[in-house]
Amino acid sequence: MNLDDKKGDMHKLRFQSFASGSSGNCYFLGNASKGILIDAGIGVRTIRKNLRAIGLDFKDIWGIFVTHDHADHIRAVGSLGEIHHIPVYATRKTHEGINKSYCVTEKLNGSRRYIEKGETINIADFQVTSFNVSHDATDSVGYAIEYLGKKFVVATDLGFVGEEASFHLRNANYMIMEANYDEKMLETGKYPADLKRRIRANTGHLSNDQAGKFLADNYQQHLEMVFLCHLSNENNRPEIAYSTVKDYLEKAKIHIGEDLQLITLDRFEPTELFVLE
Repeated sequence: MNLDDKKGDMHKLRFQSFASGSSGNCYFLGNASKGILIDAGIGVRTIRKNLRAIGLDFKDIWGIFVTHDHADHIRAVGSLGEIHHIPVYATRKTHEGINKSYCVTEKLNGSRRYIEKGETINIADFQVTSFNVSHDATDSVGYAIEYLGKKFVVATDLGFVGEEASFHLRNANYMIMEANYDEKMLETGKYPADLKRRIRANTGHLSNDQAGKFLADNYQQHLEMVFLCHLSNENNRPEIAYSTVKDYLEKAKIHIGEDLQLITLDRFEPTELFVLE
């Protein structure tokens, strides 16, 4: 590898999931030297450990972008923002929810930053756009991140794929998309009826079938990788989510491994570090 190749590799987009699920969510997106976090719903020490494993630390994080104010997405934002001085980006309503949350003991003050729905902000070579999604938090959003001509879209915790989410997902090269539950497992599982209704609602979560159908109906040739996120521990399994979505794609003549890569994200363990072309 010559010097130019090494320099080019340093600037390639990199992604790693630190955790994905109702117990905690946190994703890194960046390059070899800097980046951002999407949500911070796991422990501060765990986040630092995972960053150090890829040669980074808190000083290398430009900001945390919060999707919504449920505990599994914000547990560490107070400490990261106020103690470690990492800017925390969210809508004004979500920031109000964060500072009311029981799980955030260190309330945000100097680290608070605003990014409203439909707004784009620039951080170095990253352009981050916030867009509306349907979920029963205070003010839920997804994020579309553009970097050196590539678009990475995060759509976690959404009861259905609305118009804005659909637009950004259809334009993605890479995406994190919810596949929360298997419909049969939820129906026959132990959850009470009201919780099942909440999960199925348009402000709840996306099922494997909904994710698979959307991807099959809206596939574009520029889509390279799909990361299935926020899998339920009680009402889903990685192999079920994978096979359900794969079946929808294969029926639409979209082939895993040829047309795109399909990966399920672990609830508790970090993935490998993906260096994206």
